[in-house]
Amino acid sequence: DADGLVFLVEEVPRKLRRAFDTAIAKFGLTRTQWRALAYIFRSPGLTQTQLARCLELERASVGHVIDQLEKADYVERRAVEGNRRVWTLHLRPKAIGILPALRAEADVVYERLLAGISDDEVAIFKRLLAAMSANL
Repeated sequence: DADGLVFLVEEVPRKLRRAFDTAIAKFGLTRTQWRALAYIFRSPGLTQTQLARCLELERASVGHVIDQLEKADYVERRAVEGNRRVWTLHLRPKAIGILPALRAEADVVYERLLAGISDDEVAIFKRLLAAMSANL
């Protein structure tokens, strides 16, 4: 039934977030901080506004996250030449050093998530989720 499906669709991300929180706790990072590092790694030089869009958070909330990451020496803000109001975000060596370990933790969570599910089943599920997303 549709209710059972929707409940499961909501339950999986909640459990996935909890699994990620547990996996990265040893690094002293929150899930939002980890995601911010991942986006900055993929796109060095993002602005705070661009990162806020990626994370689907308010710019002020992302500013707080960046403040924390900067304090921990994971990220640095660099002024944009000619525009003193815009800063780009870049990873510091300390963040680059822990990225492989964070990637490994994510891979372990993904393995748990997909245990016993074939590649074909994953492909079908992705198509179904994409269709549901498009429907909404």
